[in-house]
Amino acid sequence: MKVFVTGASGWIGSAAVDELLGAGHDVVGLARSDASAASLEAKGVTVRRGDLDDLDALRRGAADADAVVHLANKHDFANPAESNRAERAAVETLADELVGSNRPFLLASGLLRPDHGGLALETDRNPFVGPDSMRGGSENLALDYVERGVRTVAIRFAPTVHGIGDHGFVAVLVAAARRTGVSGYLGDGSSAWGAVHRSDAARLVRLGLEQAPAGARLHAVAEERILSHDIADAIGRSLELPVAAIEPEAAIEHFGFIGGFFGTEMTASSAATRAAYDWTPTGPTLVEDILGGAYGSR
Repeated sequence: MKVFVTGASGWIGSAAVDELLGAGHDVVGLARSDASAASLEAKGVTVRRGDLDDLDALRRGAADADAVVHLANKHDFANPAESNRAERAAVETLADELVGSNRPFLLASGLLRPDHGGLALETDRNPFVGPDSMRGGSENLALDYVERGVRTVAIRFAPTVHGIGDHGFVAVLVAAARRTGVSGYLGDGSSAWGAVHRSDAARLVRLGLEQAPAGARLHAVAEERILSHDIADAIGRSLELPVAAIEPEAAIEHFGFIGGFFGTEMTASSAATRAAYDWTPTGPTLVEDILGGAYGSR
């Protein structure tokens, strides 16, 4: 397939592009900078210049492709409303171009906090609906296009997609530990996150694109539940720093923006995903990556 990929030079996107190329697909990648364009061209990717605000570039990319993989996001934590607006506009633009074609449209989403109190399941409906909600309600918006002849597939990524070079949430926790001299966790450390290695996430992107039916929800989760205390302990051991509880009122001061949700439960099962697509994660665990120096050491 000729696959148009947004976020093609990003953390997950660059690994997904390698996976798609390795499987024989032709990839067209959206690039907003000269550096991103050069890195994609070096891999043999056809470059389309533009960004999430360039709706014409998104429309043309989707029009010329057999499938679309949407992994880009502004992730502007200082202005979440702008991130949500841009995400919704991008998804709507891409999906509109695919209407009636039954072409695959795989988009990135996040894990949910289900009302039933257990691990989030693939069958759980995303509660975020409408332009003012998380990610602009993009998952539900995209899935609405199934009835309009788009093979929409939502892939929900664990809050940490880890590995060497990761600059996401765990890297922020590591930076906070270095800055403060303490590797912290919130409260009693019993809250937990799911996790997946970058290589496993990239492979699931390819499997979902190739195999998943319209309306499918996939969980890119290798480890269902890692205690925040255990994450902090691994960071402390890797940096040779003390590990301590941080009071909730000091969370933002200690951790920065991530203090607002480090203590939030973001866990999920991927049992249905594994069974349906023969997906077996093989990458290192999060703690193994931390202790192995993926985020640096003392």
